[in-house]
Amino acid sequence: MTASGGMPTLWAVVPAYNEEAGIGATLAALAAQTDTGFALVVVDNASTDATAAVVRRFAAGAPFPVRLVHEEERGAGAAADTGFRYAVAHGAALLVRTDADCLPAADWIASARREFARGAEMVCGRSLPRRDESPSPAERYLLPAVVRVTALYGRYRALHRHPRYRTPYVLCHGHNLAITAGLYLRCGGTPRVPLEGPPEDVVLLNRAREHSRRIVRAERMVVHTSLRRLRAWGARRTLLWCWDRRFLPADPKQVHVR
Repeated sequence: MTASGGMPTLWAVVPAYNEEAGIGATLAALAAQTDTGFALVVVDNASTDATAAVVRRFAAGAPFPVRLVHEEERGAGAAADTGFRYAVAHGAALLVRTDADCLPAADWIASARREFARGAEMVCGRSLPRRDESPSPAERYLLPAVVRVTALYGRYRALHRHPRYRTPYVLCHGHNLAITAGLYLRCGGTPRVPLEGPPEDVVLLNRAREHSRRIVRAERMVVHTSLRRLRAWGARRTLLWCWDRRFLPADPKQVHVR
């Protein structure tokens, strides 16, 4: 399906900060999708390296339209919001997001499209460790199990059970979600907060839960994510970071391990 002007109505958004060395793999995974009927917008989040140049080279031969936009306000929230709103302004009705250190499975776009066709307005997919980073058994099996336990805590946490929410809390990863343009605009979108602020994916989820009952968890919509934060900070600090930023590195620059 295409919008006026021939552009696809499904757009993928990829925030990127200093990803010159790794974004090529993410772009290649997107080019290898079984469904390439989408457009891509990469948001260069004030990178100081050649991230933008890598994206421009990829765009020249990509199997789908590619747009590169710039966002000087640091933070994945601001970058994602800029990308989503750019896509909507250019005809997007359906939106998906991953990050520039992630590898979406080959059927990622197709899986998101199936969930939209079933009536979902927001889809929260599954996160697995990147295989090319040689995850240890603990990283491969224990980490996902711990994440699921924390998600169960989130589901029953009083903060997430307010009567204003129209549907139960589900596990949501910013690097693997899909949302309709209509719901994105209705709920106010991704918060433009610094990385050390509230987790932008959880805030977006809770905003959406105030406006829609059609929010689902989709185990078959898979993205393989980098282990670099876990390996830089260790398991305890990484989990505390994800838990309302209860760990913050002493050096603010380390926040941008993403």
